[in-house]
Amino acid sequence: MSNNGMAQAHDELPTWAGDSHQSFQEFAKETNAPAEALTGDPIALVPYLRAYLSELPLNEFTQDDWVTLHTDLASFLAEFMITNHAASWAVREAPNSPRGFRYVLAVDRPVAGSGVVDPFEVVASELRSPPIEVARMIATAELTAGVTRRYDQ
Repeated sequence: MSNNGMAQAHDELPTWAGDSHQSFQEFAKETNAPAEALTGDPIALVPYLRAYLSELPLNEFTQDDWVTLHTDLASFLAEFMITNHAASWAVREAPNSPRGFRYVLAVDRPVAGSGVVDPFEVVASELRSPPIEVARMIATAELTAGVTRRYDQ
């Protein structure tokens, strides 16, 4: 990817972050969670997400439905990582991607430096192995970013 393309991707980061947050807010409302669950820690939405996902007619989904679900779940995962691990959106070169880059979440880890996770990759992996498990997505994102605690430490 050209330096100009990466520079443009960096310039568009605030818009990307805002759009992701807006998608999360809209998705959270779709889960029928009470208003108090829509603010603060996104983990409060997990029971509502599980109920929402269990009622979806996945076998009737069109391509557009899958894209929407993928985006919705990625926005939830991003919001979780931002809220619970102080993650922030960043740009990573991805020569095999159509745009030549991907938006990812970066997490500063005190000992090991920066950890990175692509919430869209995590969700794509989850969608390939149903049933869709919200807790597994969260655990995968945390493990990938290197923010899980080890009990033997």
